Amino acid sequence: MNKLPISIISAAIFMASCNSSADKEATLLKEKQIAIDSMKHVMEKKAIVDSMNTVMANREAEKKAEEARVAEEKSSQSVAANSSAPAPAARKKGWNHTAKGAVVGAGTGAITGAIVNKKRGEGALVGSLIGAGVGAGTGAIVDHSKKKKRNNN
Repeated sequence: MNKLPISIISAAIFMASCNSSADKEATLLKEKQIAIDSMKHVMEKKAIVDSMNTVMANREAEKKAEEARVAEEKSSQSVAANSSAPAPAARKKGWNHTAKGAVVGAGTGAITGAIVNKKRGEGALVGSLIGAGVGAGTGAIVDHSKKKKRNNN
């Protein structure tokens, strides 16, 4: 009779130890997956930051080129002003802020949508539509403020 409780307790301990190793294994797998997901998230953020840095570098290069062109125009206008009537101001050619905002917003939205949504294509499509709308709206606001500033001068 004394052997029965000892064998029951031994069996219970054996079962608990087997079960805990499976739990430990499952917990370890979850922790590994969390670490992998965290690294993926950091890499995706870095890719977004790198793409935005590229866009900003391109904008800076365009701005410097525009400043050089304006300086050249001013010097040619001063020569022309000395010799004849002033030349009309040349209209800046290129994209307006609304179009630029729509394109940048669509690209950023597509990247973000693809990252966030499990269905990459659907997420990219929805993200690009939302991003283009927000970018175009922001660009329109910038265009409007530039137009007001130009009219006030």
